[in-house]
Amino acid sequence: MLAMRENTFTEFHKTTLTLLKKLSSLTEKQLNFLPQSGWSAGQLGDHLLKSYASAETLNGKTKATTRPIDQKLASVKTLFTDNTIKMESPEAILPSQEKITKRELIDSLEERIGQIKEVILNKDLSLTCVDYSIPEYGEFTRFEWVWFNIYHTQRHIFQLENMVQSNDLKEI
Repeated sequence: MLAMRENTFTEFHKTTLTLLKKLSSLTEKQLNFLPQSGWSAGQLGDHLLKSYASAETLNGKTKATTRPIDQKLASVKTLFTDNTIKMESPEAILPSQEKITKRELIDSLEERIGQIKEVILNKDLSLTCVDYSIPEYGEFTRFEWVWFNIYHTQRHIFQLENMVQSNDLKEI
Protein backbone atom coordinates (compact mmCIF):
# COMPACT_ATOMS: atom_id res chain seq x y z
CA MET A 1 0.00 0.00 0.00
CA LEU A 2 2.91 2.35 0.77
CA ALA A 3 4.45 1.81 -2.68
CA MET A 4 1.06 2.51 -4.29
CA ARG A 5 0.76 5.78 -2.32
CA GLU A 6 4.32 6.83 -3.23
CA ASN A 7 3.82 6.00 -6.92
CA THR A 8 0.53 7.91 -6.98
CA PHE A 9 2.07 10.93 -5.25
CA THR A 10 5.09 10.91 -7.59
CA GLU A 11 2.94 10.73 -10.73
CA PHE A 12 0.53 13.42 -9.52
CA HIS A 13 3.43 15.69 -8.53
CA LYS A 14 5.30 15.15 -11.81
CA THR A 15 2.16 15.72 -13.90
CA THR A 16 1.01 18.86 -12.08
CA LEU A 17 4.55 20.28 -12.01
CA THR A 18 4.68 19.89 -15.80
CA LEU A 19 1.33 21.69 -16.10
CA LEU A 20 2.45 24.56 -13.87
CA LYS A 21 5.76 24.95 -15.72
CA LYS A 22 4.04 25.03 -19.12
CA LEU A 23 1.47 27.60 -18.01
CA SER A 24 4.11 29.69 -16.21
CA SER A 25 6.26 29.82 -19.35
CA LEU A 26 3.53 31.65 -21.27
CA THR A 27 3.04 35.40 -21.35
CA GLU A 28 -0.36 36.84 -20.38
CA LYS A 29 -0.97 37.43 -24.09
CA GLN A 30 -0.10 33.83 -25.02
CA LEU A 31 -2.17 32.53 -22.11
CA ASN A 32 -5.25 34.36 -23.39
CA PHE A 33 -4.76 33.86 -27.14
CA LEU A 34 -7.95 32.26 -28.45
CA PRO A 35 -7.30 29.84 -31.32
CA GLN A 36 -9.72 29.33 -34.23
CA SER A 37 -11.31 26.45 -32.37
CA GLY A 38 -11.07 25.31 -28.79
CA TRP A 39 -9.88 27.04 -25.67
CA SER A 40 -7.00 29.34 -24.93
CA ALA A 41 -4.16 27.99 -22.78
CA GLY A 42 -5.56 30.02 -19.89
CA GLN A 43 -9.02 28.54 -20.35
CA LEU A 44 -7.49 25.08 -20.38
CA GLY A 45 -5.80 25.89 -17.06
CA ASP A 46 -9.04 27.30 -15.66
CA HIS A 47 -10.89 24.14 -16.71
CA LEU A 48 -8.33 22.01 -14.86
CA LEU A 49 -8.56 24.27 -11.83
CA LYS A 50 -12.32 23.79 -11.73
CA SER A 51 -11.92 20.03 -12.17
CA TYR A 52 -9.56 20.00 -9.16
CA ALA A 53 -12.59 20.86 -7.04
CA SER A 54 -12.55 17.07 -6.72
CA ALA A 55 -10.35 17.89 -3.70
CA GLU A 56 -13.61 18.61 -1.89
CA THR A 57 -14.96 15.19 -2.88
CA LEU A 58 -11.70 13.56 -1.80
CA ASN A 59 -12.06 15.19 1.62
CA GLY A 60 -15.79 14.50 1.84
CA LYS A 61 -17.87 11.56 2.96
CA THR A 62 -16.56 8.08 2.23
CA LYS A 63 -17.54 4.47 2.67
CA ALA A 64 -15.73 1.15 2.63
CA THR A 65 -15.00 -0.12 -0.88
CA THR A 66 -16.34 -3.55 -1.86
CA ARG A 67 -14.44 -3.89 -5.16
CA PRO A 68 -10.85 -3.48 -6.32
CA ILE A 69 -9.87 0.14 -5.55
CA ASP A 70 -8.60 0.66 -9.10
CA GLN A 71 -11.40 -1.18 -10.95
CA LYS A 72 -12.51 1.85 -13.01
CA LEU A 73 -9.05 3.14 -13.91
CA ALA A 74 -8.42 1.15 -17.09
CA SER A 75 -11.45 2.62 -18.83
CA VAL A 76 -10.65 6.15 -17.56
CA LYS A 77 -7.06 5.86 -18.80
CA THR A 78 -8.19 4.52 -22.18
CA LEU A 79 -10.61 7.40 -22.61
CA PHE A 80 -8.22 10.18 -21.60
CA THR A 81 -5.22 8.87 -23.53
CA ASP A 82 -7.14 8.60 -26.81
CA ASN A 83 -6.39 11.99 -28.34
CA THR A 84 -8.56 11.23 -31.37
CA ILE A 85 -11.67 11.63 -29.20
CA LYS A 86 -13.13 15.13 -28.87
CA MET A 87 -14.80 15.46 -25.49
CA GLU A 88 -17.40 17.88 -24.21
CA SER A 89 -16.71 19.37 -20.81
CA PRO A 90 -19.40 19.17 -18.15
CA GLU A 91 -20.93 22.61 -17.66
CA ALA A 92 -19.69 22.87 -14.06
CA ILE A 93 -16.07 22.88 -15.18
CA LEU A 94 -16.32 24.93 -18.36
CA PRO A 95 -13.64 27.64 -18.33
CA SER A 96 -14.30 31.32 -17.87
CA GLN A 97 -14.87 33.45 -20.94
CA GLU A 98 -13.13 36.35 -19.16
CA LYS A 99 -9.43 37.20 -19.45
CA ILE A 100 -7.37 34.78 -17.36
CA THR A 101 -4.83 36.39 -15.03
CA LYS A 102 -1.69 34.25 -15.04
CA ARG A 103 -0.65 34.81 -11.41
CA GLU A 104 -4.17 34.14 -10.08
CA LEU A 105 -4.46 30.98 -12.18
CA ILE A 106 -1.07 29.63 -11.08
CA ASP A 107 -1.69 30.48 -7.41
CA SER A 108 -5.14 28.86 -7.45
CA LEU A 109 -3.82 25.75 -9.21
CA GLU A 110 -0.99 25.45 -6.68
CA GLU A 111 -3.48 25.68 -3.82
CA ARG A 112 -5.78 22.98 -5.22
CA ILE A 113 -2.85 20.74 -6.16
CA GLY A 114 -1.58 21.07 -2.60
CA GLN A 115 -4.98 20.00 -1.26
CA ILE A 116 -4.96 16.88 -3.43
CA LYS A 117 -1.36 16.08 -2.42
CA GLU A 118 -2.44 16.24 1.23
CA VAL A 119 -5.13 13.64 0.50
CA ILE A 120 -2.65 11.36 -1.26
CA LEU A 121 -0.23 11.55 1.65
CA ASN A 122 -2.65 11.44 4.58
CA LYS A 123 -5.98 9.80 3.69
CA ASP A 124 -7.05 6.23 3.07
CA LEU A 125 -7.05 6.00 -0.74
CA SER A 126 -9.01 2.74 -0.72
CA LEU A 127 -12.24 4.37 0.51
CA THR A 128 -15.05 5.24 -1.91
CA CYS A 129 -16.07 8.90 -2.14
CA VAL A 130 -19.83 9.35 -1.95
CA ASP A 131 -20.38 13.13 -2.24
CA TYR A 132 -20.06 13.25 -6.04
CA SER A 133 -19.92 10.76 -8.87
CA ILE A 134 -19.35 11.06 -12.59
CA PRO A 135 -22.52 9.77 -14.32
CA GLU A 136 -20.72 7.43 -16.75
CA TYR A 137 -18.63 5.85 -13.98
CA GLY A 138 -20.48 6.11 -10.69
CA GLU A 139 -18.60 6.57 -7.45
CA PHE A 140 -14.81 6.54 -7.44
CA THR A 141 -12.41 5.53 -4.72
CA ARG A 142 -9.99 8.21 -3.61
CA PHE A 143 -7.33 6.29 -5.54
CA GLU A 144 -9.43 6.45 -8.73
CA TRP A 145 -10.18 10.15 -8.24
CA VAL A 146 -6.49 11.00 -7.97
CA TRP A 147 -5.63 8.97 -11.07
CA PHE A 148 -8.63 10.47 -12.90
CA ASN A 149 -7.03 13.88 -12.19
CA ILE A 150 -3.64 12.62 -13.38
CA TYR A 151 -4.97 11.26 -16.69
CA HIS A 152 -7.21 14.31 -17.23
CA THR A 153 -4.28 16.66 -16.60
CA GLN A 154 -1.97 14.66 -18.88
CA ARG A 155 -4.54 14.89 -21.67
CA HIS A 156 -4.64 18.66 -21.35
CA ILE A 157 -0.85 18.94 -21.09
CA PHE A 158 -0.71 17.19 -24.49
CA GLN A 159 -3.15 19.78 -25.85
CA LEU A 160 -1.19 22.61 -24.23
CA GLU A 161 2.04 21.35 -25.80
CA ASN A 162 0.35 21.35 -29.20
CA MET A 163 -0.82 24.94 -28.61
CA VAL A 164 2.68 26.05 -27.66
CA GLN A 165 4.12 24.36 -30.77
CA SER A 166 1.60 26.12 -33.00
CA ASN A 167 2.81 29.10 -34.95
CA ASP A 168 0.06 31.23 -33.43
CA LEU A 169 1.59 31.14 -29.93
CA LYS A 170 5.18 31.27 -31.17
CA GLU A 171 4.53 34.55 -32.98
CA ILE A 172 2.99 36.33 -29.97
